[in-house]
Amino acid sequence: MTVTLNHVAFKHAKDLIEDRRATHDSRDDWSEHAPTADEENEFLEKHGWEEYSKWFLGINDEMDPDTKGHYEFPYGDFAKVHRCAVISGESRAGQYDHETIRDALGTLLRRIDESTAG
Repeated sequence: MTVTLNHVAFKHAKDLIEDRRATHDSRDDWSEHAPTADEENEFLEKHGWEEYSKWFLGINDEMDPDTKGHYEFPYGDFAKVHRCAVISGESRAGQYDHETIRDALGTLLRRIDESTAG
């Protein structure tokens, strides 16, 4: 399985952080803040796969692009970037040797922390 960085999603996340659409939530909050399957389906129905894909930093090339399994490493809730999702994803990417995705998530984490510092 090859999971590659979704460059469009990475830019989208950086733009959201720059626009102050990021939460500075706690490390372990992602299980509570992550969209439910129903919320994902509703978003897909309203916006389609192209918009859905912008919320995932990983693309699994072994899965059909019109399936949820094609998209990995979510970083937000379809409205904001969540710091807890970024931290969770960074850890998971490191575990599975997805270094490019891990590094991208590290960049997002630094930007979130810088945007809320001070």
